[in-house]
Amino acid sequence: MKNINYILLLLLFLTYNILPINVIAEQVTVQPKIMVVPFVKDGEDIRNVLLDDADKRIVLTKVKEAFDSRGFTTVDFLGKMKAGSVQSGMSEEQQSDLKSMIIASSGADIYVDTEMIINRSASGNAVKVIITAYDISTGGSLSNKVGDSGKFYTDDFGRLASKAIESCVDDFLNVMQIKFNDMIQNGKSLNMTIGFDEGSNYNMNSEIGDDMLTIADLIEMWLEENAYQGNFHVQGTTATKMIVDDVRIPLKDSKGNNFTVAAFGREFAKFARKHGLKITRNVVNNSLIITIS
Repeated sequence: MKNINYILLLLLFLTYNILPINVIAEQVTVQPKIMVVPFVKDGEDIRNVLLDDADKRIVLTKVKEAFDSRGFTTVDFLGKMKAGSVQSGMSEEQQSDLKSMIIASSGADIYVDTEMIINRSASGNAVKVIITAYDISTGGSLSNKVGDSGKFYTDDFGRLASKAIESCVDDFLNVMQIKFNDMIQNGKSLNMTIGFDEGSNYNMNSEIGDDMLTIADLIEMWLEENAYQGNFHVQGTTATKMIVDDVRIPLKDSKGNNFTVAAFGREFAKFARKHGLKITRNVVNNSLIITIS
């Protein structure tokens, strides 16, 4: 009788394609979409950096190929940069920050900054590759590794770059995937600082609204409702400032787009207006800075 029941249960699973929840969780892994971008120094024009240096273009391609071969979806930075639709109608000042504009409009979840260092010597040439992954929407670092090709008597820097990348790419991707999976489950982390103008009539202890709650209390209540799964941590609160050293936001919005620090700031602005507060917002990397007038 037990065997019959087991067979019937198995048939039910097969007929309706039902799997236990824990099996589904083990089988499903959401991979991020990645854009590999070149490292540039402050003041450098990224177009000149790439167009004038074939070795750097090769390294960029090799890193992208390493991700492609491991099943990740990648966005072609070089293709985006060359697209006339990206550069048309842009002023010279805007084009100087072309890298940031391409990253922001790429549709990728993560960008990987790639720096190549060529070492030439009498005992052989070598290439060192430094790769760092960042969450596009918050700027938070997800993974970083340094790969070294070792020394060889060759001027084929593309081949040396491949060796350097292969020496570190698996560890790099494993760490990045773990961090990305954590963001899916627990949300992305950002920092938030709320302060006041020097001439403001308010401080954190000011009581406002029908319930006459302090501004500090109202902010914490808002965070409880709007932080992803209610996850946030207040590092400290004084009369003039509240520092939230970790507040989680969702990976994607309701339309499937990256949920950004700026989007979280817009939601806070709606809350502030509701309580008659005027604010200014600034976003610096993965930090949201709010100033109440």
